[in-house]
Amino acid sequence: MRHLIAGLTIINNMGKIADRGNIKDIVSELKGRGMKIVFTNGCFDLIHVGHVRYLAEAKKMGDVLVVGLNSDSSVSTIKPGRPIISEGERAEVLSALWMVDYVVLFHEETPYELIKAVQPDVLVKGADWAPGNIVGNDIAKETRTIPFVEGKSTSEIIRKIRDMK
Repeated sequence: MRHLIAGLTIINNMGKIADRGNIKDIVSELKGRGMKIVFTNGCFDLIHVGHVRYLAEAKKMGDVLVVGLNSDSSVSTIKPGRPIISEGERAEVLSALWMVDYVVLFHEETPYELIKAVQPDVLVKGADWAPGNIVGNDIAKETRTIPFVEGKSTSEIIRKIRDMK
């Protein structure tokens, strides 16, 4: 299945790339079947082992993992000079991962409105966030954090590439 994001035709792996309009209906149907919905979000620029392990841990917290993906404009607001990889390509890569059930782009600085639409049972972020400071913790039934993989970050990868001679 092909999908158009930011003018780029991407492969929508098994219909995993959703939009805000249809994710609400998808989640409602899944909850009606008794499934536990987990939500996380991020830029996911230059996917690395830290991202993969984080998403695998998040998936263990429920039945369905919905990933809110910062759009290019959202990323550039919070991380000047980024993203390296376009939103369409980042969405396609995330949707190809076994543990990710749905990917939904959001254009705001935070995913608050998307979290309101999804109404997750579990909201997950990295351990650099205190649970009480995680955007959307007032919406989800439960808010949890996952430790980072030491020394694995997109910023570190970019630094290493820049330092290469």
